[in-house]
Amino acid sequence: MGLGLALATVGMDTISGSLRLTFGFDVLVSGVSFLVAVIGLFGLGELLISMEEGLRFAGLKARISPRAVLETIRAMPRYWIALVRGSAIGCWMGITPGGPTAASFMSYGLAKRFSKRGRSFGTGEPEGIVSPETADHAAGTSAMLPMLALGVPGSATSAVMLGGLMIWGLNPGPTLFVDRPDFVWGLIASMYVANIVAVVLVLSTVPIFAAILRVPFAIIGPMIVVVCFIGAYTVAGSKPDLLFAVLFGIAGYMFKKLDYPIAPLVLAMVLGDKAEDAFRQSMIVSQGSLAIFWSNPLVTTLTVIALLLLCWPTIARAMRAFVPVRRPADTFEE
Repeated sequence: MGLGLALATVGMDTISGSLRLTFGFDVLVSGVSFLVAVIGLFGLGELLISMEEGLRFAGLKARISPRAVLETIRAMPRYWIALVRGSAIGCWMGITPGGPTAASFMSYGLAKRFSKRGRSFGTGEPEGIVSPETADHAAGTSAMLPMLALGVPGSATSAVMLGGLMIWGLNPGPTLFVDRPDFVWGLIASMYVANIVAVVLVLSTVPIFAAILRVPFAIIGPMIVVVCFIGAYTVAGSKPDLLFAVLFGIAGYMFKKLDYPIAPLVLAMVLGDKAEDAFRQSMIVSQGSLAIFWSNPLVTTLTVIALLLLCWPTIARAMRAFVPVRRPADTFEE
């Protein structure tokens, strides 16, 4: 997390306009792109791991029967805790501009920590799939709320939609619900229709995409590298981004080998610049006083929750040290 926060500060300071951590390199003035980091960490890094594991994919079959779909739907209530937790995280990150990406990683991390099967996450555990996907969809939908109600986009997608609405003469805000209720409720209804269409589309195209696993790794591996480099280059059209993608790929490989989680680094890069800007703006408003984070009950509650989550590993370790472990012999004697 510290490394991610450090990478988020590279480039021009949005408050003072000064340059930080560029070390004289002009390519670092614009900062380190989050998308380039993700491409390297999860694209090239996973590719290096696959190469080390034998240059082959494990999956071969790509059939989905109606019975399998019905069995999956029937099994979903088992993961109601993951569904509720992912929905809550997604709604919160969508309303407070964190974005679907941060919501997905946060939901996955919490699910892995509190699940009894957390060690099997990453091997196809259903709960590890339900949690981030639920948070992702919840965040994407919830980001529309501040955009429509306040005119403040909560994600990149809602920001694009905000620009489109303004082009057509629609000003998002409280008055939009009064002036154009047909448009607002039509947009909300379209979200329900979109979910149904997405389910049908996914179920019909999953066998096609899963069939890629039948392609030999000697062919699909170079194609993955090409796609990763094209994606890294198209972010800003900068050649140094290709080098950054390679460096992040090596970092992702080392993180996997050393059993370090990548999600905290990605989360810190996504939220680092926003958190810093908000903190410094608060300091400017309060003239350097930290009392602003305890100024009212709502802010105090959020601050306490944040501090508890930050210190939770230490608190949990202390609780395990002071609470005696009940042995079977003790239980039998009782």
